[in-house]
Amino acid sequence: MEVAPNINPPVARITEFEKFRYKEEKREQAAKKHAKDVELKEIWLSPRIAEHDLKVRLKRAEEFIEKGDKVKLTVKFKGREMAHPEVGHQVVRKALEYFGDRIGIERETKFEGRNLTTIIGQAKGKTNAESQD
Repeated sequence: MEVAPNINPPVARITEFEKFRYKEEKREQAAKKHAKDVELKEIWLSPRIAEHDLKVRLKRAEEFIEKGDKVKLTVKFKGREMAHPEVGHQVVRKALEYFGDRIGIERETKFEGRNLTTIIGQAKGKTNAESQD
């Protein structure tokens, strides 16, 4: 096996290939074990949502974020509600004010058909351990 091919003369080492492959597999398994699966959870909102209902849903979103997942906030418009998209923007703005600096915005607010969506997650500087303290 070549250890340092870029120097002159190249450095090589004689190893047992099966033992080398076994160690590589163990290293890959350890890396997978410590990796965190991040899920994307979705919270549906309405432009005419009541204040209390909004707070209940945002508390649920906060639980998802503390677990390390990302949350997609979706404001669904029906019928004539599309005539006033600024109401949906106000709902998203209230939601972001509720979280303050505890979250980071992964994707800015934008329309996708009849839905106004934004994706939020943990603030970049925080980890799970810091957020639980």
